[in-house]
Amino acid sequence: MAAGSSAAFTLHRRQLFMLPTRFGVIFAIVLFVMLLAAVNYNNGLAYGFTFLLVALSMVSMLYTHRNVSGLTVRVGMPTPVFAGGSMSFPVIIENDQQVPRSAVWVLSAGSPLRMDVPPNSSVSANLPVPATERGYLRCPPLRLSSAFPLGLLYTWSAALEPEARGIAYPKLVAAAPPPAARQSERHDPAGSFPEGDDFVGLRAHQPGDPPRHVHWKAAARGQGLLTKRFGAEGQGRMWIDWEMTAGSDVEARLQTLCRWIVDAEEQGMIYGLRMPDRVLPPGRGPAHRHACLSVLALWGLDNAPA
Repeated sequence: MAAGSSAAFTLHRRQLFMLPTRFGVIFAIVLFVMLLAAVNYNNGLAYGFTFLLVALSMVSMLYTHRNVSGLTVRVGMPTPVFAGGSMSFPVIIENDQQVPRSAVWVLSAGSPLRMDVPPNSSVSANLPVPATERGYLRCPPLRLSSAFPLGLLYTWSAALEPEARGIAYPKLVAAAPPPAARQSERHDPAGSFPEGDDFVGLRAHQPGDPPRHVHWKAAARGQGLLTKRFGAEGQGRMWIDWEMTAGSDVEARLQTLCRWIVDAEEQGMIYGLRMPDRVLPPGRGPAHRHACLSVLALWGLDNAPA
């Protein structure tokens, strides 16, 4: 259900940079002091120990660089979320070599991810990105870094800009009054639906209604007591219409429509969506729910498709 996914990025040496860490700088200062002491006292053992540590740091530089070089990074398709939540972008790192890659960090605007990649395998982790508003949400730029094995040197990659993007639906309000008018394809003159097994709508609760027909979830959300209506197959058709909402706040109207769509899907209803510039015919199921919510998510935005 994601709107897009990124191509793969393979890291080469020209895309990697390296600097000493804070501990690496301290280590270099200690080595310099040791060298001065060896020169001052002309101590062969001090010379040997100093140069041994220098050689060790040089070898660690090669291992730190190799720990990231050659890795392939992809960003998978995120699952749509509601505005105000967090969208998870699957970050996949592939290692096609015989050498394990340990303590590889994925850096972005959010929290860093630590990943260990075994030889000839791939691992994935979810990168959370806040969805502050509705519409398309792109994955932020990523960088891979590592200070393995000794923590003396730090290598990082150039910024990777994946094209993966997900869609954020309008913010889901806790409760919204049911539509004032619900349209169906067929009903009797009295406005009641014939008995059946299909859920066709809600009405105000009346004394004597069976308790099993009471919509307790609506009561828990503070919408009052409502009774579920049932009819024969094909007789219940609900239209969720932009004109059913009132006010000048576009976002509030979209959030109300979003709540109605989610409620209708949870209740197993057949529903359609009418917007000023688009109409989706009645249906139900995850694909229909996603199509309706996507229309609301992109309605009126500049980056929405025509």
